[in-house]
Amino acid sequence: MTNLFDSTTINNMTLQNRLVRSATWEGMCEQDGRPTEKTIQWYRDLAQGGIGLIISGYTFVRPEGKGLPGKMGIHTDAFAGDYEKLTQAVHDAGGKVALQIVHVGGQTDAKTAGRQPLAPSAIKADQFPEMPAELSKDEISDIVTAFGEGARRAKEWGFDAVQLHGAHGFLINQFLSPLTNCRTDEYGGSLENRCRFLFEVYETVRETTGADYPVLIKLNASDNLDGGLEIDDAVYAAQKLAEAGIDAIEVSAGTPASGDNGPARSKITKPEREAYNLDLACKIKSAVGCPVMVVGGFRSYDIAEKVVKDDGMDYISMSRPLIREPGLPDRWMKGERDSAKCISCNSCFTPGLEEGGIYCVIEKKLREKAAKGR
Repeated sequence: MTNLFDSTTINNMTLQNRLVRSATWEGMCEQDGRPTEKTIQWYRDLAQGGIGLIISGYTFVRPEGKGLPGKMGIHTDAFAGDYEKLTQAVHDAGGKVALQIVHVGGQTDAKTAGRQPLAPSAIKADQFPEMPAELSKDEISDIVTAFGEGARRAKEWGFDAVQLHGAHGFLINQFLSPLTNCRTDEYGGSLENRCRFLFEVYETVRETTGADYPVLIKLNASDNLDGGLEIDDAVYAAQKLAEAGIDAIEVSAGTPASGDNGPARSKITKPEREAYNLDLACKIKSAVGCPVMVVGGFRSYDIAEKVVKDDGMDYISMSRPLIREPGLPDRWMKGERDSAKCISCNSCFTPGLEEGGIYCVIEKKLREKAAKGR
């Protein structure tokens, strides 16, 4: 009988359980994207907490593809030693780690990107901070190459897998979505054309890393926006990726313009609000043969276990609960099955912008209060 603590394998990568840390921006790196000791300790703590697979924070493959301060970069060979320390720290703690690689496209600003942002089309979408420039075909080719180079570095520096970020309104998602892709060349218009950039990125990464290295994707199953990417289009992309050899698909949904239906929803206060991407993930699961991960509001052991046992999901991805409790998987494995302490307030991300690193604000206040009471 399938359960959360099965040992599984994804293309030669053996995982100790079916729990995944979904990619989370930590805001702990240098301005140029170099990981710091604080970053390394963060990943060490996650690995020690018993999670089956850590997926890193979204890591830019080119400087203009950076979306937030303190974000990791994989655009230069100069960071080799720092990343090797990070992967070694995870492995020494018994964990596995995948590097998520991304270009944020128009979802940044000139100050952060160092130039006018780039996007499939020069349009002012609701999710874009400012007007981007339309990518030329040469620029598209250069970015595809950069994804391949990022994957090469990840493999050489000890990451156990790479994950393409094809969700949440970033560049791959921008090409897929009719709202942000108004091109009339071979990269726009039909669904096949809108998928072209994604397929070129995947093919380049696969050629670079080889058939025996795990390549995953985080894919929007819906933008949750009128006129945006919808489930039928996502199923088509997922099927084509599965046919081409993708090793696992993590299903998410929403963009920064999606309001209450965005990627990180608040007020997950009862089981009925959990697993908010499950219906979409089930549709993709029924259409592909590769493993499927689902992210979106998991807080309780019983819901996570049910989704694996009864709904057929291969892996459960979580993000915010592990900010407050990196040891949550270990706690559940030991039989302490109370729900995650995370209250979905999203206040954990504010310190990433203001203090150089995310943390659970609620947990910090509780510890400070307890310390004063001693």
